[in-house]
This record gives sequence, C-alpha cells and structure tokens, in this order.
Amino acid sequence: MTYSIVLFGEPVLEKQAAPVAEFDTPELNTLIEDMFESMYAAKGVGLAAPQIGIAQRIAVIDLSVAEDPAQKIVLINPEIIRKEEFQTGEEGCLSLPGFREQVTRPKSVTVRAQNIKGEPFEMTGEELLARAFAHEIDHLNGRLYISHVSALKRDLIRRKVRKLVKAGEWS
Repeated sequence: MTYSIVLFGEPVLEKQAAPVAEFDTPELNTLIEDMFESMYAAKGVGLAAPQIGIAQRIAVIDLSVAEDPAQKIVLINPEIIRKEEFQTGEEGCLSLPGFREQVTRPKSVTVRAQNIKGEPFEMTGEELLARAFAHEIDHLNGRLYISHVSALKRDLIRRKVRKLVKAGEWS
C-alpha cells in the first residue's frame, strides 16, 4: 500500500516518535514494505514513519532508489552515536516538496538501531548516507531540515507554505 506523504504543518512531523516495542510481526513487516513503496512512489531516498502519519521510530533509506535491493536500509529505534567532520549540501524533503536549501550535516554518521527482528546493529554512513541518516533521525525527533537553516530562510519557507495553503495548493 502506498501512503500519502504528510506535509509540513501537520503536528505528527513536530513530535518525538514513539519507540517500537514489538518486532518481527506481520504488521511491522507490512509497514516497512509499505514505507519503501511510498518512498519510491514519491521519488525519495529516505522516509521516516511520521512522514506517513505514523509516530513510530522507524526509517527506511535506499540511496539506489529501488535500483539495488542490497542498498535497502531499515532503521528501527535509531540513534546517532558518532558524528565526524561536516559537509554542506543541498537538501530537500518529501514533506516540504518544492523547497531545497543548503544544510550542514555531519560527513560521517554512525547509528545504533534495531533491525526488523529487534536485533541491535551499528552502521556508519559517509557523505549522502550520513546526510540521510541525520535527516531521517531528525524526523523521528520531530525536526525538519529547515531547523538547520537560518531563521530568515525558515521564516521565508513558512510564509511561502502559508500562501500555498491559502491558495489550496498545499494538501
């Protein structure tokens, strides 16, 4: 099932997501498959459960955008345990379509998470994968990438979104 992407302005995007307690269930397996399907349909490389209206600490990432199944990553209850160096690059978000900004993120990120069976693992990502880890974990903590840009740019984006909402073009 393909879920609609929740857009900026919805409260679920600004709340801390709840930890997953039950693993290896048919419901969790289906949710994760649906998250990948929804992410691919939206042409994204990462998706956090709050972006489809589900306030749970689950994120999926696939930098190959469905080209290489071996690159599919599932992060359940992830936390960043190490960050190294920094990189600045253009970033966008499925929940803020049409907007892109320069964002500084760690160049290397190590996460500790659980897989679909609840088994803990650690994984280090560099460059784009590090950016994806940080971006998706921000979502699970109720933050969007615009929290990393200047207050002026953030205010400008909010004003543009308000205009789109008023015009009926943001839903």
